[in-house]
Amino acid sequence: MTTATQLRNYIGGEWVDTAEHEVVRLPYDGTPVGEVPRAGLELVERAIGAARQGFHAMRDLANYERADLLLRIGDGIRRDLAEYTQLVCAETGKPIKEAKVEVERGLQTLIAAAHEARQLRGEVVPMEFSATGKGRMAITVREPLGVIGCITPFNVPLNLALHKVAPALAGGNAVIHKPATKTPLSALRLARTMEEAGVPKGAYNVLTGSGALIGMALAEHPGIAMLTFTGSPEVGRTIKARAGFKKVTLELGNNSAVIIEPGSDLGTAVTRTVQGAFSHSGQVCISVQRAFVHRSIAGEFVERLRAATEALQVGHPYEQSTDISSLIDEAEAIRIEKWIAEAVAGGARVVTGGQRTRATVTPAILVDVPSACQISCQEAFGPVVAIYPYDNLESAIEQANATPYGLQAGIFTPDMQRAFQAARKLEVGGVMINDIPMYRADHMPYGGVKESGTGREGPRYAIEEMTELKLICWRV
Repeated sequence: MTTATQLRNYIGGEWVDTAEHEVVRLPYDGTPVGEVPRAGLELVERAIGAARQGFHAMRDLANYERADLLLRIGDGIRRDLAEYTQLVCAETGKPIKEAKVEVERGLQTLIAAAHEARQLRGEVVPMEFSATGKGRMAITVREPLGVIGCITPFNVPLNLALHKVAPALAGGNAVIHKPATKTPLSALRLARTMEEAGVPKGAYNVLTGSGALIGMALAEHPGIAMLTFTGSPEVGRTIKARAGFKKVTLELGNNSAVIIEPGSDLGTAVTRTVQGAFSHSGQVCISVQRAFVHRSIAGEFVERLRAATEALQVGHPYEQSTDISSLIDEAEAIRIEKWIAEAVAGGARVVTGGQRTRATVTPAILVDVPSACQISCQEAFGPVVAIYPYDNLESAIEQANATPYGLQAGIFTPDMQRAFQAARKLEVGGVMINDIPMYRADHMPYGGVKESGTGREGPRYAIEEMTELKLICWRV
């Protein structure tokens, strides 16, 4: 495993240490896996100064040069895929096979961002649309914003970082990256790959330490042009309140629902629901938390779901056979345990799972869950799914919408008319037909409504957020 002497902040192309450090531990059993600096406000100022210089270098690169740079970063990650996989596994506690998928998806994110960098463009404005435009022509161009603060979460530390960093660089910006306190190892390793790929000094900077201190300093600093944040709604609200006139993109919480109609392929629905509910122990913003199943098939669905869930292998994340490992820490596992107990006290029944050992909770299926309990109305972010029978589609849609969140939802049905009826009425940023809400291709637009956030990710759409539209008009 990487040693403490190798783990330093990366600022302006230099590796910077601090007097204070934090130990990073494998969530499964608490084994130390690294040690990182605890940056203070003085390093925030230093990073912003370096990033301003890096911005000038990135802005001056041609589109193809930015694209080639991103592809070289991808080549470095591909070369060191095994090392990245081990780091992601160690810092998150997700099973090693899931960590490998994350790293491979990160490569796709870089490729998509490189593709979009090459074709960054504006449009011709038809000035003679009106008499006032006669004798004039105009075009629009997209220009970078400047220094972008990227604050990333613990659950997908590499790919979700690349979803912010790669579009920022593709658009000609510089980045200050604040990774989650519990999962900084892959971000610091990414800095080394950036350096090897020839990223201009100051274009990518990494600060580890307190999110409350560094994140809020970035939110308030006038040298930051935009903030992009993935995390809790509570922190997102605070960031937006403190950001002033900065651009802000927020990817926040969710309480994902899937609707399963009569006539659906139950085998596929069950398999995908298990994957969607329990991958990375449910610590995914679009994890399946609520399944609305038509009453005529609910019994069969629950029984098949139980059998598939109990077949999952719970164990150490380093083992290739492991399907389910720990949550990010024991406190989160205890919280899930309490949420399940609250639901049971309200009349819910546990079909299977819900047992805790340190930071690991066995995958849990609940039925008869009261609508007012936390599992029904808040984001669990853990390995638990609640099943709700329904009698008609309108009722299922109404229940699915009865949440402050709106990121993604899914519906299984053989009837495309009913599928699109649901798609238009579900109050979410994305609807997956005949699939679970956890489906995401890395080039597609991704983001939510209501308290799930603002703005869209996916390289093409993130670049639009991270650049400014400028009009150039002239008389002919």
